[in-house]
Amino acid sequence: MLIKRDRNERGPTDIGWLNSQHSFSFGGYYDPAQMGYGPLRVINEDRVVPSAGFQTHPHSNMEIISYVLSGALAHKDSMGNGSTITAGEVQLMSAGSGVSHSEFNASNDEAVHFLQIWIVPNKSNTQPGYAQKRFDEADMHNRFHVVVAPDGAEGALAIKQDARLAIAKLESGATLNQTLADNRKYWIQVARGELSVNGEIAKAGDGFAVDQETQLVLLAQAPAEVLLFDLPR
Repeated sequence: MLIKRDRNERGPTDIGWLNSQHSFSFGGYYDPAQMGYGPLRVINEDRVVPSAGFQTHPHSNMEIISYVLSGALAHKDSMGNGSTITAGEVQLMSAGSGVSHSEFNASNDEAVHFLQIWIVPNKSNTQPGYAQKRFDEADMHNRFHVVVAPDGAEGALAIKQDARLAIAKLESGATLNQTLADNRKYWIQVARGELSVNGEIAKAGDGFAVDQETQLVLLAQAPAEVLLFDLPR
């Protein structure tokens, strides 16, 4: 089963400094049929104008991943962390029992474009945590490379859920075959480019719920970047 979530059907937020497209219900956008996929609760494609951003606000009991596609994101939090996440870096903030943070465009003249992802943890009220990392693009070249995993295996960022996030960057004309486990379900999010997913054309912003499939076949019609979420049933 492969169900497409079309990029043009996502819920929009446009408030001047922020343009966001919500794959699932978020903020002022509510669709009871789009409340997430397993523990994957939020995928927002955010664009923030120069020098603007999200003022300090609290979270708890959520694993929050930010993946910067272009530009740079300035982060501060109540744990004492202050950093800049640049294009290609992955940030993971485990809100746990409670944390406050802000996220701002770090540039005065360039927009920042990033994916904001929320995953519900499998344990509540744990110690908050923060990590960010740049992964080698060569490891993602025409194949999936795990960047978030429950045990932090092989240098991935450690998440408090039985979930994994892998990223692939495909050159035009490349084919990627990915075997899937029959006791798991998956979500594909196209970050950039154009490709086919098991024969169905997809462009940046499209997502797919994948269940009871044994294999994914991705064929890039143009250079493409794809996120693959491996989730419990």
